[in-house]
Amino acid sequence: MTEANSIHRETFRNGSKTYFNSSRFFPADVREDVYVLYGFVRVADNFVDSLPQDVAGFEGFVTRYRRAARGTVTGDEIIDSYVKLAERRNFDPDWTEAFLRSMRMDTEKAVHATLPESLEYIYGSAEVIGLFMARIMGLSVEAERGACMLGRAMQFINFIRDVDEDNRLGRTYLPISETSLANLTREEADRDPQEFRRFIRAQLDRYLEWQVEAEKGYGLIPRRYRVPIKTAGDMYKWTGDQILQDPFIVYRRQVKPARARIVFSGLFNSLTC
Repeated sequence: MTEANSIHRETFRNGSKTYFNSSRFFPADVREDVYVLYGFVRVADNFVDSLPQDVAGFEGFVTRYRRAARGTVTGDEIIDSYVKLAERRNFDPDWTEAFLRSMRMDTEKAVHATLPESLEYIYGSAEVIGLFMARIMGLSVEAERGACMLGRAMQFINFIRDVDEDNRLGRTYLPISETSLANLTREEADRDPQEFRRFIRAQLDRYLEWQVEAEKGYGLIPRRYRVPIKTAGDMYKWTGDQILQDPFIVYRRQVKPARARIVFSGLFNSLTC
């Protein structure tokens, strides 16, 4: 592994336990490309998720990316490697711009009050990631719908799982207009626990609808790639099941599967997919 890929690998590993461990079931060449992709998106995300936000750092990152996209070697391993990957895998440049636009939203907008607002953010932050992955795996155009839906579902379950963390960041990604709760703080949830449980379970139903829609596209993914994709999807469904049983768990801990569970699921899928 080159040093650049080592940097990408560690950046990805530190930012996404479930998907990082699932991605280890990809063949080596695809796995390396996934590390480069997620290295790029995690670094951008880290700028806007830091406390305080590093807005200047993010804008500098965007500037370096655009210089690299025009053919300049910037010396930033994360960006230069991503641009090479984008050229080799024929990424649509508009997808990268959509991703950066959603990241910039995190510096400008705190509350996504309606489902259309949430979906606008999700397109750039997650659906285009599914499109990048589809290109990395060499999937057909017909598979892109399922790739987008899987990205949407995974992002939405993250919103549900991370309610308490997002409160600390001053953000609301779930469509708060769909509940009588004023916000999603623990204090407000405790004021009307029945309504909080109803709201979270309604969002989980929405997530599951999108997940089921995404799974219709699994048959368009070659088996050697389907194993890690299905494993990640299964782990997010497990997360949803835990929250469904007790929505208030999101205030006690961030629900994530143990590495052993992810590996076991991957091995099981290797035998059954």
